[in-house]
Amino acid sequence: MIVGLCVLAAVLLQVMLVNRLGLPGGGAPDLVLLAVVAMALLRGPVAGTVIGFCAGLLVDVVPPTAHLVGQYAFVFALVGYVAGRGVGGAATTVVLCVLMAPLVAAALGGLIADPRVTLSTLTDQVPVTVVYTLIVSPLVIWLVTRDRPQPRFPQ
Repeated sequence: MIVGLCVLAAVLLQVMLVNRLGLPGGGAPDLVLLAVVAMALLRGPVAGTVIGFCAGLLVDVVPPTAHLVGQYAFVFALVGYVAGRGVGGAATTVVLCVLMAPLVAAALGGLIADPRVTLSTLTDQVPVTVVYTLIVSPLVIWLVTRDRPQPRFPQ
């Protein structure tokens, strides 16, 4: 129940507030990605994959959408699995997932011939989005994981 509310809140905040901010560089932090990473850190790789898939599917169907349904479901499921595995600690996992998600999304968009995936998008917008997401990540991770047991990483 809490997981669903956190993901729903992240999607609504992303669509209604964050995407409308006029931040320098034209990017915006990805709150849904950070919510998926935080929940996967708490729950492990299987739950992280399911949470990521559901969050991605919600992102895929919430307007405005300009991509195929299932594209972000795949990306967030992969990110949820990697975050649930907990590679090297919480901070390292967050950084890896924040770097991995837009690159996997761009690669997937290139595979399905998405016209929005261009070299200028990869060099101009993706780095700005990654930086904004990394700036916001400590606050979001703390909000989602406070008063909860410390993440357990598989040995």
